[in-house]
Amino acid sequence: MSKAASRFAFVSSDTDDARAALESLSARYGQVPVAEAEIIIALGGDGFLLQTLRDTMSTGKKVYGMNRGTIGFLMNEYRAGGLEERIAAAVAETIRPLEMVAVTHDGESVSAPAINEVALWRQSYQTAKIRITVDGQVRLEELNCDGVMIATPAGSTAYNLSAHGPILPLDAPLLALTPVSPFRPRRWRGALLSNKATIRFDILEAEKRPVNAAADHTEVKAVASITVRESPTATATLLFDPNHSWNERILAEQFRY
Repeated sequence: MSKAASRFAFVSSDTDDARAALESLSARYGQVPVAEAEIIIALGGDGFLLQTLRDTMSTGKKVYGMNRGTIGFLMNEYRAGGLEERIAAAVAETIRPLEMVAVTHDGESVSAPAINEVALWRQSYQTAKIRITVDGQVRLEELNCDGVMIATPAGSTAYNLSAHGPILPLDAPLLALTPVSPFRPRRWRGALLSNKATIRFDILEAEKRPVNAAADHTEVKAVASITVRESPTATATLLFDPNHSWNERILAEQFRY
């Protein structure tokens, strides 16, 4: 096993394809524990890659994803050969997650990071009523909607794009504030905010119109208020093949309509 290969820790999702790739690649290149590895090779889909990034947040480890899932927008193409050379040539992209602090009706406070987005959505058949405050100033007194989200540039091509939010370049110092099925004000299509902004959502008529919140896959039910900001300290680093960088994918996505 080469010195370069000894830096690799292979991890996989639970699908048959991902587990088979894990077995094949670890036999071919060697395997070290995640705690000792410089490079984490994540085998699966976008969801598994996000989980790997959360697990290795702020450790200095770099994550290189290869697609063994469905869509794999954040993943590199799966190829068993030439992995050491691909890693050596890869382009590193460092991202900062959002920090969500959600307070429930019972007064419980839940904190969680989000690499893609922090999203709120109605829990019942009635529309949610949400007040939106940015940096201490109320910007929207009452949004009637199915939901609303704050998306990072990394997450702007995920749920945010499905809700007709803008696609953001990875290096843009912006966050996308995007409503989901707004009823009133009906023509409000969201806003672009500085990545230094602090956003607060207050749930109006919370008992009658309950709302859930999620930071990526961390869900909190029956929230009363949610505060979101970009983390000033936490980071995660992704590696991309140079001919298929993240910025290139985001640019190409904007010309697919």
